[in-house]
Amino acid sequence: MAKSKVKVARNDATSVGRYASKALLAFTIGIAMTATVHAETLLDALTATYQYSPTLDSARATQRARDEDIARANAGYRPDINFSANVGREHNTTVSPAVGATTRGNISPRGYAFDAVQPLFTGFQVTNAVNAAEANDRAGRETLRQTEQQVLLDAVTAFGDVTRDQAIVKLNENNLKFLDAELKAQRDRFSVGEVTRTDVAQSEARRALGQSDLDQARANLKSSRAIFEQVIGHPPAGLVEANPNTKLVPRSLDEAIAIGTKENPQVVQSLYLEQAQRFTVDQIRGALLPQAQLEANYTDQFDPSQGIDEATSASIVGRVNVPLYPAGGEVYARVRQAKHNHIAALQQIEVSRAASQSQVVQAWSQLQGFKAQQDSDKASIVANTTALNGVREEERVGQRTVLDVLNAQQELLQSQVNLETTKRNILVASYTVVSAIGRLSVSEVGAATAVYNPEVHYLEVRNKWFGLDITHGDGRREHVDVAPIK
Repeated sequence: MAKSKVKVARNDATSVGRYASKALLAFTIGIAMTATVHAETLLDALTATYQYSPTLDSARATQRARDEDIARANAGYRPDINFSANVGREHNTTVSPAVGATTRGNISPRGYAFDAVQPLFTGFQVTNAVNAAEANDRAGRETLRQTEQQVLLDAVTAFGDVTRDQAIVKLNENNLKFLDAELKAQRDRFSVGEVTRTDVAQSEARRALGQSDLDQARANLKSSRAIFEQVIGHPPAGLVEANPNTKLVPRSLDEAIAIGTKENPQVVQSLYLEQAQRFTVDQIRGALLPQAQLEANYTDQFDPSQGIDEATSASIVGRVNVPLYPAGGEVYARVRQAKHNHIAALQQIEVSRAASQSQVVQAWSQLQGFKAQQDSDKASIVANTTALNGVREEERVGQRTVLDVLNAQQELLQSQVNLETTKRNILVASYTVVSAIGRLSVSEVGAATAVYNPEVHYLEVRNKWFGLDITHGDGRREHVDVAPIK
C-alpha cells in the first residue's frame, strides 16, 4: 500500500508539473502575443506622425490661406455692387425781402441707391494677376511638400535615436554585469591571496566607470524618448528596429542627382516662382493700357426738398480711361522693378538646382560612408570578442593582468556601441537621400492610406463668389483622399 501511494503521489506530481509547464507556455505565448500587438514599426511611427504633426497642420492651413489669393484675383472679373441709404431731418427758413415774408418748414429727406461697376477691360491685369496667384499657389504646395519631408525625416531620426539608445543601454547593462562578476572574482581571489589590492581597485574603478556609462546611456534614452513623443505624438513602446530604405534610394549617384534636380521641392518651387514673376511683369504693364468699365446707378429719394415728394434717377454709363502719364511715372518704375525681380527668380532656379545637387551628393556620400563603417564595426566586434576571450585565458595563467582584461572588455563595448550608432546613421542617411531627391512622402513610403490633398480646397475656393465659413458641416477644415497607397 505504501508503494502504491508513493506511485500515485509521483503521478500527481508529474501531472502538476505538466500543467505548470502548459501554464508557463501559455503565459509565455501570451506575453509574446502582447509584445507583438504593441510592437511599433517605423511605418507605424510615420503614419502617426503624419496624422498628429501640428507642424503639418500649420503648413496646410497656410496653404489653404494661399488658395484664397486666387479667389481674390478672380474677383477682378466680377462686378462691384453697393447699396446705400440715407435718412435725415431738415429745418429750412426762407426770407423773401421783396414780399416781406418769411417761410419756415421741416422736411424729412430719405432714400436709397444702388451702384454697380462691371469691369470690361483692365489691360489684362486681372488675367495676369490670376495667373500669378496660380503660380504662387503651386509654389506654396512645394513649401508644404518640403514641410512634410522634414517632418517625416524628423520622425525617422527620432525613431532611430530611440532604437539606438535602447540598444546602447542594453549593452551597458550587460557590460555592468560583466564588471560586477569580474569585481566579485577579483575580491574572491584577493581574499585567498591570488591578486593584489591594486587589481581589486582597478576592477572597482572600471565598475564605477561602467555604472557612469550606463547612467549616461539611460539619460540619453530619456532625451530621445522625449523628442520621439514631441515629433510623433506618443511615447515610444515596443519599437521594432527599422531597416534602411532601399526601395526609394536610387541605384547610383548620377541617377539620384538627375531625380533631385527635377523633383526636389526647392527646384520645383523656384520654377513656379519664376512663372509668378513673369506674370507679375505683365500685370503691372497692364496699368499702361486703356481701361473700360460699365457703371450702373439707381437712386430713389423721398422728400428731398420742399415741394418735391419723390425723385428717382437711373443711369448706365460706359467709361473708358486711357492712361497718358499715370501716377507720375510710378507705373514705369514698377514695371522695371518687376523685370529685375523676374531675372532674380530665373537665377534662383539655378541656385536651387545647385543646392539640390549638393544635398544629394552629401547625403549619398554619407550613406556610402556609413555602410563602409558598418562593415568595419562588425569586423571590430569580431576581433575584439576574440581578443577578450584570449586575454581572459592568458590572465588565468598569469600572462596578462586584470587591467588587460578590463581594457579588452571596454574596447569590445565601444565597438558594439559604434555599430549601433552606425546602424542608426545608415537608417537616417537612407531617408535623407530620399528626401534630397524629393520623394520622401507618406504616399511614396506607403505609410498612410488617407493622404491630405491640397487640390480639393483649391478647387473649392478658386471661383467661390460668396461665403465666410472655412469649416464643413462636420467641422472638418482639411481634405484627404482616402485611397489605398500603391
